[in-house]
Amino acid sequence: MSEITAALQSRVENGASDEQLMAAVYEELRAMAKKRMANEPEGHTLQATALVHEVWMRISDQQFENRRHFFFAASEAMRRILVDCARRKKAACRGGGLQRIDVNEIDALEWEQDDDEVLAIHDVLERLEEREPRKAELVKLRYFVGMTGEEVAAALDISLATVNRDWAFARAWLFREISLG
Repeated sequence: MSEITAALQSRVENGASDEQLMAAVYEELRAMAKKRMANEPEGHTLQATALVHEVWMRISDQQFENRRHFFFAASEAMRRILVDCARRKKAACRGGGLQRIDVNEIDALEWEQDDDEVLAIHDVLERLEEREPRKAELVKLRYFVGMTGEEVAAALDISLATVNRDWAFARAWLFREISLG
């Protein structure tokens, strides 16, 4: 039994404190957030640690059946936080589509996550969730959290082959829905 599963069971059975659960999951949540934030611009105001703390604040009062349920809740919270952040950045009162760039780094610009892409995927993801809940959960973990196929397989307790098939289907479905949208 993993440390996280033990902490979740202890919380339910013995009323263990939130601090014990947070200690058990913090590093894994931080790694998830760090992967996800790697695609964000360098001057992004939301850092991995802040994302983890915001996720924790949103889910800490919930009861979790198991590790899978916990990480599903965490990925959902992370997705909503990132979508809210993208919406705020695109809002007209915050400069709309304008982007702050340090003059010294103009030549060193790297690929950045496109806010329009995040919002488009968020919008069609709800339709996918109605039709194919497991595939939608996989998209949240892969796209919004940045988990690898192996990490998703472990989190959802399914085979890597199933993850790869579902991921291929979900990507094609999302592409089609966004293109038609």
